[in-house]
Amino acid sequence: MRPRGVLITGASGFIGGHVARDCTARDIGVFGLTRDAARAGRRLGAAARLVERPGDITADATIDAIVNLAGTPVIGPPWTTRRRQVLIDSRVRTTEAVLEWCRTRASRPRVLISASAIGFYGTADDAWLDESSPPHPAEFQSQLCMACEAAANRASDLGIRVVNLRFGLVLGADGGILPRLALPAKLGFAAVIGDGRQWLSWIHIDDLLRIIDLAIEAEDLDGAINAVAPAPVRQREFQQALAGKLHRPLWLRTPAALLRAGLGEMAELLTKGQRVAPRRLAARGFEFRHATLDSALDASLTRARS
Repeated sequence: MRPRGVLITGASGFIGGHVARDCTARDIGVFGLTRDAARAGRRLGAAARLVERPGDITADATIDAIVNLAGTPVIGPPWTTRRRQVLIDSRVRTTEAVLEWCRTRASRPRVLISASAIGFYGTADDAWLDESSPPHPAEFQSQLCMACEAAANRASDLGIRVVNLRFGLVLGADGGILPRLALPAKLGFAAVIGDGRQWLSWIHIDDLLRIIDLAIEAEDLDGAINAVAPAPVRQREFQQALAGKLHRPLWLRTPAALLRAGLGEMAELLTKGQRVAPRRLAARGFEFRHATLDSALDASLTRARS
C-alpha cells in the first residue's frame, strides 16, 4: 500500500519532522496533529498541513495511514505520581482522540503506526530481548509502553491494522539524544555512567524512516516491531566511540548512586539498559543502512557539520 495521505501526531518533534519531510519528498500528503500549530509551522514549513484537533481535518481529506508519535518526553522531571500520569495521558489520550476521529470517517485509515519503546521489556542484564520477550510491569517504563500499545491496539476493532514500533535510542544530527550527548563530549566532558556495562540499543533516523515506510506499506505486517539496529553496544563503548569521533578524551564517570538519588526510578533509563534484537525485521530480510554504531555516528556527525 502506497499511502496518498498520512496523519502524523507529534509532527513537530524530531522524528515527526523527519517523517513529514520524507512523505512530502515522495509526494504523499501530510496532516500534522500538534498542540501548537504556529510553532510547528515555523519548524516544518510547507511539509505538513497542521491541525490542533483531529476534527479540524476536513471530511474529504484522504488519509490512508496514521503515524502516532505524540507524547511528553520521558527524560525530564522525576517520575512523581503526577508526572507519570502526564506521561501516560500525553500518549494515551492523543491515541484515543485519533481513534474517536477514525470512527467518524466514512473512509478510515488502513494502518496505525504507533510509537512505543524498548522500555516495554523493563531493565535487563545481558540477555537478548526480542518481540516475544515479556513486559516487566513492576517498572514504570514498562507500564508506560504497555499503556501506549494497549491504546493503539484498540484500532483493530475499527478494522485498522496496528503496528507498535518499539524504538531504541534514535540517532540523528538534528534532534533526539545525540546532540545532547555530543555537546558535552565536544567540551571534553563525555562520561561513563555507573560501570558503563549497561546495554544501549539504538537506531539511526534514516533506518527508522525506512522501517516506518515498511510498516505502512506491508499489509501483512502488524503487532510489535523492535525498531533497533542489530548491534547494540554498552554505554562505555558508545561514549568511547562518540568521544573518539570528536577527538576528545573520555575520562569522567558519573556514579549510578548519584543519579538514583537525584532522579529516582527515572535513573534506570541511564544506569540500566536492554540488549534488544530486531528479530522480526531480520526475518523479513530488512537491510540496515547503518547497522553499526560507527556508521551511524559518521552519518550523523557529518550532517551536523554541514
